[in-house]
Amino acid sequence: MRRYLRYFALMQALLIPSAARMFAAPPVEIRPFHLQRTPRSQEVAKLARRRLTRLEARRKSVRLNPTLPVTTALIDPVPRGKFPFPPPLKGSRDSLLRQNVRSQKEGLEPVQDDADLLALRRDRQLVPIPVTAALLVDGRLPVNRRYCRVWTAQFLADLSRVHYGRFHRPIQLNSAVRTVEYQRHLELINANAAPAEGEDASPHLTGATIDIAKRGLSMAEIGWIRAYLMPLQSAGKVDVEEEFYQSCFHITVYRSYHPATVGAPTNAHGKASLLAAKMN
Repeated sequence: MRRYLRYFALMQALLIPSAARMFAAPPVEIRPFHLQRTPRSQEVAKLARRRLTRLEARRKSVRLNPTLPVTTALIDPVPRGKFPFPPPLKGSRDSLLRQNVRSQKEGLEPVQDDADLLALRRDRQLVPIPVTAALLVDGRLPVNRRYCRVWTAQFLADLSRVHYGRFHRPIQLNSAVRTVEYQRHLELINANAAPAEGEDASPHLTGATIDIAKRGLSMAEIGWIRAYLMPLQSAGKVDVEEEFYQSCFHITVYRSYHPATVGAPTNAHGKASLLAAKMN
């Protein structure tokens, strides 16, 4: 009997652990918390990878920012420090007639309509306004009228660069080329608008005239612009009418400011030196 009990105990010791291992659950791998993978963590990882991909693409993309003005290209013709505050550059009928006569002599015909405007742009007779950090354009000005003559664009680039170098603020262009079609409409809504036709027609129709806003400028800036323009007007390179109802400098630039000689570089430094000599 004792032998039978010992045999039964031996068999129980051998069989029960094997049965326990057979029906036991598979071992569970315990991983650190930061290495555990759950559906939520996988989704977060995917979003992070996508965001990183977008950031890398943005770094490689080219961003179009306004070009900074080169303030060393021209010499400021207005003396530093205090200078006699110039009087307003008031316009007159004689000035308006002179602008139209000179425009005719230079072979500039009025731009009739948008089709005519487009043709002049295609022929590079009209070029885009040279917008930089120093020269802004009124957002209300239609895109197809943000054009002017080549020499007028050069004048705008020179004026805005020198002004920015002195005051570290941009100037704003309110108006440039206009069409006869638009000027007729303007006559109906603006009593101060120049006619669309005749000897006293608006010089804007030629594309050589621009309006620089006075609103937002300090008195020091207004005085400086007057001092900058006076010698140019005396030299016959521009005609200026300082308007007060519209609060702007109406400026017609003549071809002599930037002679259209093929292959001849613009001597901006020389022009500025001439202006400085006239101011002293």
